[in-house]
Amino acid sequence: MSVVVTGATGQFGRIAVEVLLDRGLPAGSVTATGRDPERLSDLAERGVRTARADYGDPASLKAAFAGADVLLLVSGSEVGQREDQHRNAVEAAAEAGVGHIVYTSAPRATDTTLVLAPEHAATEKIIAASGLTSTILRNGWYNENFLPQLEEARATGRIVGSAGEGLTASAARRDFAEAAAAVLLEPEAHAGAVYELSGDSAWTRADLARALSEVLGREVVYQDVSTEDHAAALERAGLDAGTAGFVAALDTNTRDGELGEVTDTLSRLIGRPTTPIAETLRAHA
Repeated sequence: MSVVVTGATGQFGRIAVEVLLDRGLPAGSVTATGRDPERLSDLAERGVRTARADYGDPASLKAAFAGADVLLLVSGSEVGQREDQHRNAVEAAAEAGVGHIVYTSAPRATDTTLVLAPEHAATEKIIAASGLTSTILRNGWYNENFLPQLEEARATGRIVGSAGEGLTASAARRDFAEAAAAVLLEPEAHAGAVYELSGDSAWTRADLARALSEVLGREVVYQDVSTEDHAAALERAGLDAGTAGFVAALDTNTRDGELGEVTDTLSRLIGRPTTPIAETLRAHA
């Protein structure tokens, strides 16, 4: 079986490739792709095929996907451009004769107010209309998304946000990548599935502050502010207005309960409990 992984120059795609190799898939059966394949040279040295695949360049996508039985379509990082980019990838996969697509989507993508969900929902529709068999992985929040708060807490003894008492059911990035690899290795068993993936437990920002206190060995408090004040603080910290507004909107989504749903699907797919947020913070402290 041949597997193509997009975005392998990024963190999620890279881990997915490494997990596939760890689970015994021959290196020559894996193609790692990215915009700059030179960044994949270490994987090439291990026998992994590498190829250029740019979501904005359909010809590169079709060439990279040729001969693939299964494609891991890791969602792009350019918010606002992803619907068109993903359409290019899905159409290229169909033209290249890919047998099955595994896509990394967002929690409850078709039934949520989550600010980043619309592009994911549109991509799910594109995949459904393609006629290709697929599995949708609606990945929850990564523990690693909160590493900036680790540095904020280390420097100031506080973390600032606008999530209120909203819950986040996060897990480590590797947990989600292991789930993707499990599906890639047995696509027939997961054909047509839409999986809501989350950590085994959910936590508030106050819980996060307590975890940071334990990890750093100093008191850390959570300061909750309005969405507007949060965005303004992020701008003062150096973010542009658009990015600051987007980040603050995600905290609003958290406050409104959009990221707190807990399921056991992720732990079942990976065959072990998910990684607690405190463990990830400790590993990077």
